Amino acid sequence: MTYCDEKNKSPFSSIEAKNIIKDALKVLGKKHFAFIAHANSFPAESGKNTGFGSSNSNAAKKLMDFLSGVFTDVQLGPSGKTKSIDASPYTGTIFSNNPLFIDLEQLTTDEWFNILSVETYNKITENNPNKDTNKTAYSYIFNEQEKALKEAFENFKKLDNAELKSKFETYKEKNKFWLEKDSLYEALIIENGNDYWPMWESETDKCLFNPQNDEQKVQYAKRIKELEEKYADVIEYYSFCQFVISVQNEKTREYAQSRGLKMIADRQVAFSDRDNWAYQAYFLKGWCLGCPPDYFSEDGQAWGFPVMDPEKLFNPDGSLGEGGLLMKELYKKMFTENPGGVRIDHMVGLIDPWVYVAGRKPKIEEGAGRLYSSPEHPVLSRYAIATMDDLNNEVEADKEERIIKLTPEQVRKYGRLVEKIVIGAAEEVGLDKDSIVCEDLGTLTMPVVSVMKEYDLQGMKLIQFVVPEKPMHPYRCKNINERCWAMVGTHDNEPIAMWANATVHTEAGYLNGKNLAEDLYPDANGEEREQVAVRCSNDAEFLTQNKLIELFACKAENIQIFFTDFLGLYDVYNRPGTSGDSNWSLRIPDNYEEVYCNNLKSGKALNLPLILKLAIYARGNEFANANQEIINKLESIM
Repeated sequence: MTYCDEKNKSPFSSIEAKNIIKDALKVLGKKHFAFIAHANSFPAESGKNTGFGSSNSNAAKKLMDFLSGVFTDVQLGPSGKTKSIDASPYTGTIFSNNPLFIDLEQLTTDEWFNILSVETYNKITENNPNKDTNKTAYSYIFNEQEKALKEAFENFKKLDNAELKSKFETYKEKNKFWLEKDSLYEALIIENGNDYWPMWESETDKCLFNPQNDEQKVQYAKRIKELEEKYADVIEYYSFCQFVISVQNEKTREYAQSRGLKMIADRQVAFSDRDNWAYQAYFLKGWCLGCPPDYFSEDGQAWGFPVMDPEKLFNPDGSLGEGGLLMKELYKKMFTENPGGVRIDHMVGLIDPWVYVAGRKPKIEEGAGRLYSSPEHPVLSRYAIATMDDLNNEVEADKEERIIKLTPEQVRKYGRLVEKIVIGAAEEVGLDKDSIVCEDLGTLTMPVVSVMKEYDLQGMKLIQFVVPEKPMHPYRCKNINERCWAMVGTHDNEPIAMWANATVHTEAGYLNGKNLAEDLYPDANGEEREQVAVRCSNDAEFLTQNKLIELFACKAENIQIFFTDFLGLYDVYNRPGTSGDSNWSLRIPDNYEEVYCNNLKSGKALNLPLILKLAIYARGNEFANANQEIINKLESIM
C-alpha cells in the first residue's frame, strides 16, 4: 500500500498502519508520543471557522480521531483568559479558562437548549476575515465571541431547566475561592473604566483582597458586597462563561480518553493582571521575575511577572503558607482536568528564580539576583539557601556555574516547592511525578540540576538547539537519556525545515552533520560518515531528515512534536518578543489530512514509517536485524 492513496487519504485512517507505527515506537522504547498544538491552533470544519481554534469543537474531535492509535498525548498551551490587546496565552489567568475556547456551535444545539441563535453563529463564521486561511483572527473573535456569549447568557437566564441551573450553582460553589475574585475583577473593570488595576483611581478597589488591618477588612468587605449587588449580572455572566467551558472541557477530556489520548496542560510562569490583583498579598513586593543577561539579551529579560513571597509559600515550620496552599490548589485543578499531566513552563522559576527590582533592568549592577542563591545580597540574603561557602566568588551571580556545592538538605530546600506543591498535587489526584513535564531549557544552575536529579523529574531535550562543537552537549543524540522528553523544537522555535535551511552552507551545518553521522550511522566507516556530514552541510532536506531520525533514535522514552514539524508547515507560531494579531496565530489547516499527504509526497511532512525504519537502523545492524519483522511492516506502508 502507499502512504497516501489516490484519494489523498493518509494511513492514519488505517488501523493496520497505526498499529505498525505504534509497534515501531514500542521497539524504539517510546512510552509517550505527544502532539503539540495549542487549542487556538486547532482546525475548523468547513464553513465553521469562527476565527479561533478550540479543543472542544467537532473539528478537534476529528483531529483526535486522526491522531489516535499513534499519538498518546496532546500537549496544549496555557488555557487562561487572555486580554483583548494580547493574544499570548502565556499571560493568561491561572484559574479562569479562556472563554475563546468555548465552542459556540454547541450552544446552538439542543444539548444547550439552543441558547445561541444559529443566525448569530453563522454571522460570526461568515464575517471571519481569516476564514479562508489557517490563521486566527484574534481581535475579531475576541469581540464577536463576547457578543455571542452575552446572547447565550441572556437566553440561559430565561431557561426553565432545574438540572442545568443546579449544575451551574454547584459549579459556582465548588470554585468559589477563585471564581469570586476573578468575576469581581470584571465588575471593577467597568467601575474603574479600564482593565489594568494599577491605573485605577480607587485605592480601595486596588486592594480589596489585601487588607492591612481590621478596619480595612471591614471597609473592603463592605465594598465587595456593594460591588456584588451593583454588578450582580456582570459577575453572573463571568461565572456562566467559566461554567460552560468547564462542561465542554470535561466532555472533550472524556472523548480524548475514549480515543486513547490524554491532554497535557501547560502552566505558564506568569500571572495575569487579574491574578496579580487578586493575590497580591502573596507576592514579594517590589520584585519581578525575569532572566539575567545572556547571549540573546545583554540587558536580560524583564518579564514584569510578580514573584511569590517565600515567606507566604511556606511557614517557618515548613508547612504550606497561604501562597503555597493557593499554588497547590492551582496544580490540583490542572492535574484533575488534564490526566496526561502538566508541562511547567520555566522550571527554573520554581527552583532557582532570577528576580530583579521592579522598574529596573534585571542586571546584577541594578540589584538583581537569584532569589534563593544570593547570600551576599543586601535584600535577598534573607531567602538564601546557598551559603557564601557554597559559591565560587570568582563567577558572577548570573552565571550557572556560581554555586559549586550543596548538601542534601539544601537540595531538598530548593526542591520543596516542587515536592510539596507540584508532586504533592499530582499524587493527591492519583498521578505520579512522571505526569510532570519540566521545561528546563536555558540556564541550568546547580540547584536546578540537583533538584531534577533528587526527584527524578523529566526535563526536555531540544535537538534543534544542540551545540554541535560540544561532543557532550545534552541535546545531542548519544547524550540523551531515557528519562526525558525529546523534541526537535517547541512552539517558540522555527520548524525544523526552516532551521535546516538556515543551517546548511555554514560551519554549524557541517558540525551537525558530523555528529549525526557518528550517532546515526554506527556501522559506517570513516569515509561514509564524512559523506553524510558533507551532505548534511549542503542538503537541507537531508539534514532535516537526519534530525528527525535523531529524535526517534535517541533513548528518550517520551517524544513530542509540534504540529508544524508533523504536517510540514513552513511557518512560525510564535516569534518571541513580538506582539499583535499576527503572532500566536498559526493554525492547523482545516484540510490538514490533505496537506499532510501532499507534504509527505514532497518530502516536507513527517514520514513516520520511513523515519522510524531509519531510526531502527540508526541503533546499529544488530538491533536492526533483531527487528527485521517490524522494518518489513514499516516498508509495507511507505
